[in-house]
Amino acid sequence: METLEFIIYPDGRVEETVTGIVGRSCAEVTAAIEAKLGRVIDQKPSSEFYSQPNQDVLTQSATGQTTGAVSTQLTQW
Repeated sequence: METLEFIIYPDGRVEETVTGIVGRSCAEVTAAIEAKLGRVIDQKPSSEFYSQPNQDVLTQSATGQTTGAVSTQLTQW
């Protein structure tokens, strides 16, 4: 499950934590929110950021037909 957690401090700082999104796509998910919140002063990527998304393997049979599909994770705002 994809989650975004925001902690807003009394001095106006906002801490954002993203979980459940594998790879660099988390930056795409949070870009619009970060643009509205203001300047990003620090980023600490989690281990999920450095992971590769799961992808199904495409296989080719002896007849030349390609089977399989590539998995894609999409988030809509």
